Amino acid sequence: MSTLNRRTFLGRAAVAAVVGSTTASSLVGCARGADSAGAAAAAVAGPRKLDKISIQLYTLRSLMKAGVEPVLSGVAEIGYDQVEFAGYFDHSPAEIRAMLDANGLVAPSVHVPLETMLADPDGSIEAATVIGHEYIVVPYIAENLRSDLDGYRKVCAQLNEIGATCQSAGIQLGYHNHDFEFSELEGAVPYDVMLEECDPQLVKMELDLFWITNGGKDPIAYFDRYPGRFHLCHVKDRTSDGKMVSVGAGVIDFASIFAKSDEAGLKYYVVEHDNPDDAMASARASYQHLSGLEF
Repeated sequence: MSTLNRRTFLGRAAVAAVVGSTTASSLVGCARGADSAGAAAAAVAGPRKLDKISIQLYTLRSLMKAGVEPVLSGVAEIGYDQVEFAGYFDHSPAEIRAMLDANGLVAPSVHVPLETMLADPDGSIEAATVIGHEYIVVPYIAENLRSDLDGYRKVCAQLNEIGATCQSAGIQLGYHNHDFEFSELEGAVPYDVMLEECDPQLVKMELDLFWITNGGKDPIAYFDRYPGRFHLCHVKDRTSDGKMVSVGAGVIDFASIFAKSDEAGLKYYVVEHDNPDDAMASARASYQHLSGLEF
């Protein structure tokens, strides 16, 4: 190698070494920058908000009797994406589906009495399929079945049977509580018995947050003990003295409850008020509070 070529070679090698060192440092810096950016992005993401909010139309039942379509139009105008039915007010499933579509709404869930599901499960399942319900929720246990734990166990066996029928049709069965399930009976809490006796795959829970609070129990404790069992919840508020009020007007800490959504299995958040003075005003106030809630 000539002196000139040798000098050229060494010079180029030195440049390459410097460039390589600089590139390696840059790569490390980029990696560190990416980590920082990821952390920053997580920080920016911050608290969550509900992306979809449903309402149980039982809240608006007096208005529903006068006309289903105007009620659906009204809740859609407020901002609700979803509704939960409790009866179709003499409309066919096809008519209900058309009204939902016309107002840009979906109805993931419906309440159907246990007696109806026992007498004609196929009819309810067929309606659910047409309308687009994912869940059929049994809303109540008759008083004559609540006198002892055997009554609750009988209901659980029925729910498992109905749940299997629903599952075979692509529908999930659910159960909605009141507060009586949390009153101790024969040394046990009936709701706990139901969670043990109901097949976790066949029967999911729609946890009513007013009624469990009214029953003196903590929703989060149930999420911890029975993770993944609570696909839906009724978002109902309560004053410290037990009065049912629109969401945001009471003392229930929904943010803390919703922060456990992943653990609970929560997918649907359903506003309800059993007896509002002004049903549409209550629906609006509850939506406005929930749509801004961070958790």
